[in-house]
Amino acid sequence: MFSKQQEEQIIVLCQELIQQKSYSGNEGGAVARLHKAFEKCGYDDVFIDEYGSIIGHIKGKRPGKKILFDGHIDTVPVPDETKWQYAPFGGELIDNKIYGRGASDMKGALSAMVMAASYFAQSCDKNFAGDIYVVGGVHEECFEGVAARKISERIHPDYVVIGEASELNIKRGQRGRAEIIVETEGKSAHSANPEAGINAVYKMAKLIQKLCGLKAPEQQILGKGILELTDIKSEPYPGASVVPDCCKVTYDRRLLVGETKESVLKPIIDTIDELASSDKQFKAKTYLAKGTETCYTGAIITGERFFPGWLYEEEDEFVQKALSGLRKVGLNPEITQYSFCTNGSHYAGEKSIKTIGFGPSRENLAHTVDEYIEVEQLLKAAIGYYGILGSVFKEGQIK
Repeated sequence: MFSKQQEEQIIVLCQELIQQKSYSGNEGGAVARLHKAFEKCGYDDVFIDEYGSIIGHIKGKRPGKKILFDGHIDTVPVPDETKWQYAPFGGELIDNKIYGRGASDMKGALSAMVMAASYFAQSCDKNFAGDIYVVGGVHEECFEGVAARKISERIHPDYVVIGEASELNIKRGQRGRAEIIVETEGKSAHSANPEAGINAVYKMAKLIQKLCGLKAPEQQILGKGILELTDIKSEPYPGASVVPDCCKVTYDRRLLVGETKESVLKPIIDTIDELASSDKQFKAKTYLAKGTETCYTGAIITGERFFPGWLYEEEDEFVQKALSGLRKVGLNPEITQYSFCTNGSHYAGEKSIKTIGFGPSRENLAHTVDEYIEVEQLLKAAIGYYGILGSVFKEGQIK
């Protein structure tokens, strides 16, 4: 469908984005490379928001719907480069695979989005009713959906395509995610005289046992709203010869559609109240974790770590438009859902914007040593994005 030259452009952009190390908060180099790509590919305008996310815009010749292709440009770190067979920032093409940090998550998809939108606009001489936006977002890895708030405030899209890995299938939803902190309060004392104190860890042990017995909510498509302990810490730390007066644990809570901050915390609060009613020395509290991150622009992102779940019916208008467009370009996707959290938590979960996921590669390649993307998946993703555009903007000619 695309020429050899066009395919090569997609591959090279993917390689060059991988070569720009772009950990969360340090995405500037990759943003600069993406800016050059937008300009070279004939985007009508390019802008960078307060947080540093870069947005390329293609204007149709007539007003109409706005579609946003959402990719994030930040990656998780590489803790030990010596464990990699291929250079993590080399973008090497070997045996039809492009290797490097972010290849699957998700510089490959972003490269496919940038080029597919350009090819579509060229193919119909921008003779479509609407606007196309492609985003290279920041800070997704540590703050799913938060930087996306600035993007939707500016663009107000009608449709969003999340480019996270889906093996070229359509994703119509995902569980959300919350980080919940639970603290127990004790009384410090010398460990040689523990009876003079109240050990906060012992109190936490009772609470953890109770919380393990909570029944997780469940929905037919998304599954269970898991509550899993991921971290525990006592204070003072290190605690040499002292009874800890505080114990803090972190829970990862997977969210189902419709769950709120209040509804998620209530079972924990009820459990705390139950224990406090039978133990006068039991003191505890729970709250949502808050995060603060510094952007490469110097701006500060801060907020509670609560990212809603979302789900659309298979018969949803946008799901069906995307399915039709993908089939017209020769793809045959399944309609499923993500197992992890994405920027869709904001677009669909917070703003109720029509959203799907469609991207190249496999979910389990993200964040791995010797991360890679198959060239076949990369090129088919670009074809798929082209097909989705053809279905949304029916005036565009799919060749």
